[in-house]
Amino acid sequence: MTVLEIRDLHVTVETDAGTTPILNGVTLTVRTGETHAIMGPNGSGKSTLAYTVAGHPKYTVTSGSITLDGEDVLEMSVDERARAGLFLAMQYPVEIPGVTVTNFLRTAKTAIDGEAPAIRTWTKDVKASMKGLRIDPKFAQRNVNEGFSGGEKKRHEILQLELLKPQIAVLDETDSGLDVDALKIVSEGVNRAKENTGLGVLLITHYTRILRYIRPDFVHVMVNGRIAEEGGPELAERLEEEGYDRFIGDQTPVDA
Repeated sequence: MTVLEIRDLHVTVETDAGTTPILNGVTLTVRTGETHAIMGPNGSGKSTLAYTVAGHPKYTVTSGSITLDGEDVLEMSVDERARAGLFLAMQYPVEIPGVTVTNFLRTAKTAIDGEAPAIRTWTKDVKASMKGLRIDPKFAQRNVNEGFSGGEKKRHEILQLELLKPQIAVLDETDSGLDVDALKIVSEGVNRAKENTGLGVLLITHYTRILRYIRPDFVHVMVNGRIAEEGGPELAERLEEEGYDRFIGDQTPVDA
């Protein structure tokens, strides 16, 4: 079992107004085989948590810790985190001109595993995953995310998830901008990856609709950089009915 432990995490970011606190003591444990949903209003720090785990240089950890099986994640470079088994599906996947999907995926797999995958097996796996995600095979020869629709970009993120086989996946608003059909396809890909590898999932979302397809074991409500409440799937259902008013009141959200 792989365990991601986040303990009393405090994070700041530099803004026009100066150093701004974003996370104010987040504590969370995610194990392989578990699905955790983090929900909360805009500006509550959800994406900051995702990018801090992944190692984005924009964010500064002022105190607290992140460990993966006891190893200090904060001491790892971004690529070391990936090789250790962490994966981030970005809310806004970036375009990579001049790099085809085929070359990107094989290069990433080689970097993570330390050796190139066998061509025959790799080609079979790529085709099977693309079929499951209903990605046109022609996309393999296109540049990464260049000219892709929002749904195509998100499916490409889940294609990476299936092929790279991480231990813990952080999915930052993977449901953002997806229509009903694309949401179902993407969710099926996440569920398939979890079933095949025992993946641990940290799913960040505003809405409960994706949780109809990816059933969480635990739900955490983040407000103003803290976990305000925790529970099971029933908590998400309660949020759907009540919203976040009882958590935020008159408080002003941070910019995250």
